[in-house]
Amino acid sequence: MLAPSRAVMNQTLVTEFFILGFSETPGLRTLLFSAFLLLYTVALSGNLLIVVVINSSPALHTPMYFFLVNLAVVDILCTSTILPELLVGMVASKTISYGGCMAQLFFFTWSMGAELLLFSAMAYDRYVAICRPLHYSALMGPRVCALLAGVVWTVSLINTSVNTSLLLCLPFCRSNVVEHFFCEIPPLLKLSCAPTQLNETMAFTADIFLAVGNFSVITLSYGCIIGSILRMRSAVGKRRAFSTCSSHLLVVTLYYSTVIYTYIRPASSYSLDKDKLVSVIYTSVAPSLNPLIYSLRNMEVKAALRRLLSCS
Repeated sequence: MLAPSRAVMNQTLVTEFFILGFSETPGLRTLLFSAFLLLYTVALSGNLLIVVVINSSPALHTPMYFFLVNLAVVDILCTSTILPELLVGMVASKTISYGGCMAQLFFFTWSMGAELLLFSAMAYDRYVAICRPLHYSALMGPRVCALLAGVVWTVSLINTSVNTSLLLCLPFCRSNVVEHFFCEIPPLLKLSCAPTQLNETMAFTADIFLAVGNFSVITLSYGCIIGSILRMRSAVGKRRAFSTCSSHLLVVTLYYSTVIYTYIRPASSYSLDKDKLVSVIYTSVAPSLNPLIYSLRNMEVKAALRRLLSCS
């Protein structure tokens, strides 16, 4: 049933959505607001810092850091699409216009698809660097890197355009209350009064390709990388390589598993509290951790940051 003050109906036309968000308990709401504000601050400042440091340091103009800049931009896009609206909803109105909801869905799905594909590009870069070092310059030249980045952004743009367009074709007449903290495909499909099989099929197909397929590529790449590491004679080299790979694999596994869990199931099986918790991981936690794990723990990045600070 529609909340009369939150939506205007002309038969099946919803002009606003009410984002349910999190707990209304004052004490818990304050705690959650502080936590999400902290996550957004860390994600925004950390990723912006990565972009500035890498762009200002010629020594870091390599394929690995090129993809890290792209990842930082994706994380800024993701968090800036979701978290400011969430924070406003915790202290003011929880309504979002129909157009605003679709725009949020479009940019979030674009950033999520790009992140999934970037993880594969980064795994391929590490595979070539460790398993085929003599061919690294040829296989990961500037043109190849630009091509890979172009494919990442284009494929993810096509994916979000298709899924958003299909959602725009659906009428919403059951309710305008989104049982989530932002506009995402599964909770929105539950609100439609038209069949959603095509939408669910496209979302499932995209998840198989973007999440399951790319995770398989990453697993294979890191399997080859670990095999090469084990053949190293230097114990120090082994520890350093394993430390880097384990950190990368932790974030990748965390991100992919939560995305696969959310999108590989039918919308009817959406669970309010459980799915919101899962979504927090790939919309807020992962973008905050990525700068720490991929860059700020890196000695070259820290050295470049010190040089940048000493010149300012």
